[in-house]
Amino acid sequence: MTTELPKTFDPAEIEKRWYAHWEDNGLFRPERPEAQPYTIVNPPPNVTGSLHIGHALDNTLQDVMIRYERLRGKDALWVVGTDHAGIATQMVVERQLEERQDKRTNYSREDFVAKVWEWKEESGGTITRQLRRLGCSMDWSREQFTMDEHFSNAVLKTFVDLYNDGLIYRDKRLVNWDVKLKTAISDLEVETQDVKGGFWHFKYPLADGVKTAEGKDYLVVATTRPETMLADMAVAVHPDDARYASVVGKEILQPITGRRFKVVADEHADPELGSGCVKITPGHDFNDFDVGKRAGMKPAEMLNMLDAEGNVCQTADGLVPEEFLGLHRFRRDGVDGARELVVARMKELGFLIPHVTKDKDGEPVESDFEPRTIATPFGDRGGVVIEPWLTDQWYVDAETLAKKPIEAVKSGDIEIVPKSWEKTFFNWMENIQPWCVSRQLWWGHRIPAWYDTEGKAYVAMTEEEAQAQAGEGVALTRDEDVLDTWFSSALWPSATLGWPEQTDLLAKHYPNDLLISGFDILFFWDARMMMMGQYNTGQNPWPKLYLHGLVRAADGQKMSKSKGNVVDPLGLIDQYGADALRFFMAAMESQGRDIKMDDKRIEGYRNFATKLWNATRFCQANGIGASTNIAAPEASHAVNRWIIGEVVETKQALDAALAELRFDAAANTIYHFVWDRFCDWYIELIKGNFDDETKAVAGWALDQILVMLHPFMPFITEELWSKQGARADYPLITAKWPDPQAEVDTEAKAEIDWLIALTSAARTAKNELGIAPGAKLAAFVAAPSPLGKRVVEANAASIERLARLTPVTFGETPAGPAMQIAAGEDEFVIPLEGVIDIDAEKTRLEKALVASQKEARSLDGRLSNANFVERAKPEAVEKARADHAHHLAEIARLEAALARLG
Repeated sequence: MTTELPKTFDPAEIEKRWYAHWEDNGLFRPERPEAQPYTIVNPPPNVTGSLHIGHALDNTLQDVMIRYERLRGKDALWVVGTDHAGIATQMVVERQLEERQDKRTNYSREDFVAKVWEWKEESGGTITRQLRRLGCSMDWSREQFTMDEHFSNAVLKTFVDLYNDGLIYRDKRLVNWDVKLKTAISDLEVETQDVKGGFWHFKYPLADGVKTAEGKDYLVVATTRPETMLADMAVAVHPDDARYASVVGKEILQPITGRRFKVVADEHADPELGSGCVKITPGHDFNDFDVGKRAGMKPAEMLNMLDAEGNVCQTADGLVPEEFLGLHRFRRDGVDGARELVVARMKELGFLIPHVTKDKDGEPVESDFEPRTIATPFGDRGGVVIEPWLTDQWYVDAETLAKKPIEAVKSGDIEIVPKSWEKTFFNWMENIQPWCVSRQLWWGHRIPAWYDTEGKAYVAMTEEEAQAQAGEGVALTRDEDVLDTWFSSALWPSATLGWPEQTDLLAKHYPNDLLISGFDILFFWDARMMMMGQYNTGQNPWPKLYLHGLVRAADGQKMSKSKGNVVDPLGLIDQYGADALRFFMAAMESQGRDIKMDDKRIEGYRNFATKLWNATRFCQANGIGASTNIAAPEASHAVNRWIIGEVVETKQALDAALAELRFDAAANTIYHFVWDRFCDWYIELIKGNFDDETKAVAGWALDQILVMLHPFMPFITEELWSKQGARADYPLITAKWPDPQAEVDTEAKAEIDWLIALTSAARTAKNELGIAPGAKLAAFVAAPSPLGKRVVEANAASIERLARLTPVTFGETPAGPAMQIAAGEDEFVIPLEGVIDIDAEKTRLEKALVASQKEARSLDGRLSNANFVERAKPEAVEKARADHAHHLAEIARLEAALARLG
């Protein structure tokens, strides 16, 4: 029995009610012990996070697949949880302390960590509440956190196993050091920005009276970082550079520190660049570090001139002058830093080579440096310039771990969709560097390593095990560092299912079936899951990886807070409903392309939901309720046989699109079926003929719509499903995917498609010629096809009601002005004598045609002008293109209308 729907569709009330029903009744993972598993793990958002538009896209696509596979009867598990987000979470809690004039270092490590846990319990669930608003059907009963006890055990076991297998090691190397956060960060967390800076040229005197082949007692070096000369350890020249062959192995006497160091031959020095001489500071530059190692310097011997906050400290050889100690590396808060003082002292000593330009009068003008725009590394969270810093850190042998994932993708065991991302994947994985996994934080998984007084490390799951390794009486100290957040999240596909314990859940749901991810975390997360999955389990974490694009602002720009163009998905849900936003995301997700925000499109999908709502109300008003069959009902009327075939074709197209992860094709398939075939045509065609057969078929077809649309628009479909009949024990979320058990009736399809074509052509022609839509016109068909004759004879009343053509005569057309329209192979001639003023209509159409042709030519000229396309504002170019397309369409329409008049 149907329940009458309200006149107005109100998404907010429906969404809140149905989500609570689904979650409270355990419907996101119904008991299906014998069913085939289907598993997706959600990229765990930071516990500090809130829902942004990228999350809305990512989670919509995952939910489409989970709801689809659940409807297909599978044991669909969508693993949900949050990441402890080491740096981000510690920053949030420290910022709160600062607001109270407090700081982390006022607490013991244990007390501060307790404060973070307290914050997590009180404020860390924002994004999970927001995911519910989007309609995400996740298994909340098993919500995970990367610092949960079972997860921490998995992390520690992985670290210990890797260490015992020689795949984790401690090494002194350069890292990307964030002087604000005072921790190492990975290459992937470094953002390069163009910054206005300088290029300084200095003389470096050769020691002991040595001179170059040109007779100079110095070498010229250039640098963008003059402050680092406080830790210089060599000058490099190219081995084949004849200018300096005689000084290789000789010594430089550095003017400020008095440090003596050698001139070394290394291919890093480019003879064509500047003087061909490069100052080498191996403790503060990644290229210099490699040069130093090739020159025989051990990392432990390389000089460090900065502390963790980027202030000058004394080097191991004690040669940094006292006046530099404690200075920040750069000018800060109006106070000169080490850079400025180094330049000043070199200038005073006569070793700065000024940069000379000419003023407007051609007179030489000197300055200390040559202005340059320099690509400069910044930390993505700290927001300050990254300092290459020599320090002891823990590293994973990523090169070894990358081998199996590379082979998996090459062999097809893992499919990357779109395939175009494979090249990027291979390029990074085949050139992968050691992965620095230690972070100088308090919040996170503490590294399971203990040191004796001589610095020897003992790695174990517990302190007791480490003590047993070291021996009784050996004093041990725990490593202060924690693991990179991405190390723990790399275990997400298996550890969330219980690994390393061999649980039933792990046995059934690992490997997962699919990963959906933004391309921006392909290397942060996706590739590392491949590495850890193979290492820990011997299996790939999933057979297919789908990488979606970014959601961009309407003008195509990347969204950022600084630009003020960030879109709040929760605001869009408030305005249009979650279903409309979800459908927009799916319909716009075309493999390999970014999505441009378009509020009008979202509004259009809200209108789509309203259209379905009103169509259901119409069905209810005419006694059409829920179907009792999975299979299509028996049907004799052509229109009913036709709509059954349309359901069959739509279901097939949907299955094919989702199998290929073509979300746009899937969404557009169901959209056009609902709007065009069912609402616009089927309902129109059955009006006035609601016999028992038609009621049964219409109710069945509407049910199929609700099931097929449910993965995209879960809320409205569940509401309509419940109101169409008493089936409380059979909610839509756990209904069965369509199985029409029917074939496309080609005869019915041909008849109804012919009728639709005739109606559409008649309506279009009337519109083009300004004839009232309701005007009834006579029509003549000289030689009807068998199909045309059969349809006209069987559907005269429908043709009169829909196409407003009556009578339709099989025979020659009377003389006089007329227009022609077509349906299939049949040509209809419609007399216009007395219907319109033919001459006046021709004049009107010709005038409009000339105007559109003129506008199209003008716009074509502008768009053919490279200056306009390249220099005008993007929105102006976009508008010109849209206007041009509009006028081209108008020209085609007007020419067709004139042709109809003869």
